[in-house]
Amino acid sequence: MHLTIIRRERGNAISMDVYADNLVSELRQIRPHWTITEIAPDPWWDGEDSSWHSGTGLRKYYERFWHHPRQVKQQETDLFHIIDHSNAHVAYWLTRLGKPIVVTCHDLVQFIYPELLREQARFPAFSTAMLNYSVRGMLKANQVITVSSNTANDVETILGIERQKITVIPNGTDKHFHPLPKGSVEHLRQTYTTSPDEICLLNVGSSHHRKNLVTVLKVLHTLIQQGISIRLWKAGDDFTADQKAFIQTHQLEQKVTYLGKPTPDLLLEIYNAADILIAPSLYEGFGLTVLEAMACGAPVITSNVSSLPEVAGDAAILVDPIDVQAMSEAILQLRNTASYRQVLREKGMERVCKFTWRQTAEQVAQVYENLTTSVSLHPAETVS
Repeated sequence: MHLTIIRRERGNAISMDVYADNLVSELRQIRPHWTITEIAPDPWWDGEDSSWHSGTGLRKYYERFWHHPRQVKQQETDLFHIIDHSNAHVAYWLTRLGKPIVVTCHDLVQFIYPELLREQARFPAFSTAMLNYSVRGMLKANQVITVSSNTANDVETILGIERQKITVIPNGTDKHFHPLPKGSVEHLRQTYTTSPDEICLLNVGSSHHRKNLVTVLKVLHTLIQQGISIRLWKAGDDFTADQKAFIQTHQLEQKVTYLGKPTPDLLLEIYNAADILIAPSLYEGFGLTVLEAMACGAPVITSNVSSLPEVAGDAAILVDPIDVQAMSEAILQLRNTASYRQVLREKGMERVCKFTWRQTAEQVAQVYENLTTSVSLHPAETVS
């Protein structure tokens, strides 16, 4: 089989790089006789100060919506796989080629939280229209892969794609994440804590409203008022202006540490040095940080909504994401009960084994093979 993997532009969406890199790597191992071509848009950011070369200027739209799709269309291949749903507009160009099209949908967060684009885009109305156009390209796919059942439900409900055209294939956990000897992360504890007994909560990822960081800060404030020695480590995006205002208003500056956007090696150390990952997101397409923390032996407190119960299973403490009291009690239970911490660590390590990139690739390969050998291609559907 000759397979064409249609990627996002490298470096502009790290999570998509993780997905694509691991999937392609495993596919090359399990199907060594396949020819796999990877193609991505040319970068449109190069530091030049002009609207043509800026990330939000004309070159971005030219590359994404004209030049890149034309390049893809010229590929001689047996099947196209669009790695990210935000690039699904490429499918419009491919439908007349008579080749199967697969799209992976990671989440529909912009439909659930449309304010995300309003906050980040220079021209929100235009960006929203282009995103809608892109995502609805999934209607042209022969099969949509979603990374969770929750996302599959969103795709069916929001886009109206038939369930039989959706296959749920979870992400894997990078082998890079694993337990480290306690002594190897002691320097982090000494650098970013005030005492050996201080509880280190960790939150990793973006700081968008759906990540529910204000509730995490409320939990921190509640426990400090109770006299608990505790702090929050934040890795990934910095706090928003509103979150920083909350920190200042409640005098939490000395109890919050922003660790920046760590390298993979540093992130491995941070997971191992933290006492608890707290991830009470309101919405996640998958929730990979939950598995990364478990792989490093960190107990996890996460939400009982969205895709997170699918990922965490019984290996984490699941809470109502806006219940400050429940989260506070869970943290104290973990602090006070060594046996419970150990049970969660063991369950977490066992849970992680159910999510490997090898398993992901095997299931994706089966989708390809089913489409190329036994599925009759139907005429393209009309996009509503």
